[in-house]
Amino acid sequence: MKILHLLASVDPRDGGPVEGVSRSGVAMQAAGHTIEVATCDTPGATYLAAFPFPVHAFGPTRNRYSYSERLAPWIAENARRFDAVIVHGLWQYHGLAAWKALRNSNVPYYVYAHGMLDPWFKQAYPLKHLKKWLYWPWAEYRVLRDARAVIFTTEEERTRARESFWLYRANERIVPFGTIVPPLDAAAVREAFLKKMPDLRDKRIVLFLGRVHAKKGCDLLIDAFARVANRDPALHLVIAGPDETGWMTSLRAQAKAAGISQRVSLPGMLQGELKWGAFHASDVFVLPSHQENFGVAVAEALGCGLPALISDKVNVWREIDMDGAGLVAADTVDGTEKNLLRWLEMDRAAREAMRVQAARTFNSRFRIETMAAALTALLETNGGHDDRHPAPLTTFREATPQGR
Repeated sequence: MKILHLLASVDPRDGGPVEGVSRSGVAMQAAGHTIEVATCDTPGATYLAAFPFPVHAFGPTRNRYSYSERLAPWIAENARRFDAVIVHGLWQYHGLAAWKALRNSNVPYYVYAHGMLDPWFKQAYPLKHLKKWLYWPWAEYRVLRDARAVIFTTEEERTRARESFWLYRANERIVPFGTIVPPLDAAAVREAFLKKMPDLRDKRIVLFLGRVHAKKGCDLLIDAFARVANRDPALHLVIAGPDETGWMTSLRAQAKAAGISQRVSLPGMLQGELKWGAFHASDVFVLPSHQENFGVAVAEALGCGLPALISDKVNVWREIDMDGAGLVAADTVDGTEKNLLRWLEMDRAAREAMRVQAARTFNSRFRIETMAAALTALLETNGGHDDRHPAPLTTFREATPQGR
């Protein structure tokens, strides 16, 4: 098949959706499919050349909505070259552009929600939610309603999505997310990371790796770590990732106020060997997120044999808990502390068994091949276009929020 992915941007700082397109696209390309990408990036942006597929960039744009007047006409003109179009994420123009260009076309489009319908956003940002309500009926509602399928990565994400907007209509499908752990020399990348950060040598590293954003619970992690740090002087917290909102300054001040500034490192975004070296140099991975659709870094940590201490707001928490590949607690300081304490109180054999199970869970649940196969099956069953045999209209299922 020939598949077009639509994203607002392929900037790697944007996290999971960009990583997901890159990883799954490589796997699908290896299986014989052709992948192209269209974005609202500025042509010539440095990260475009590093992306593994042809990127059609229709920026620059003037605001976070990423409106480009050229995108919808280009999609309409080029749609017949593709068997399916996949929209990644909501609340930016590329989804509406796909709807404008394809709603009366035989070329089906699909929407990956990427957790952006989670009701947590309604609770955390009520004013933003009100603005989204003004936008919802004439844009995102229609984008989801007319999509061949709206794709969720877990059952948890699908059921929670129904709680955000009472006006909701979608043909829901689940495609498990997956990622790749490259076959690197673990000892070599570990050493490269420790050479970059020599103060971490011989430390027991507690690792957070992801976007440094309020929803990720980094502030909870600092306070929880402060409570347990005196249990082992070798413990050291690393919070690595891009800082979108300037939160690093506040987190450093928080660590200083808690008396642990010398035991907390915030190195910024880690990429390539340094990223994988961080996983292999660490003892445990922690994500106390308030909202997490999947958590690519969770799967990557598991693939490196790193147990995951996560909150019950990370939508793969049931799988982690069921397999014993990590520990789960509430997205609070007490819950994060509980996870750390339970892990610290394990004996060596129990911790090693959890590391082994972490790798098993990755291989059985979160490999990119699993995702690529499920996505391919969905597109082949529901997608494709043929002028002689137009794709049948999907019967949409009305869904209403629980408790209404």
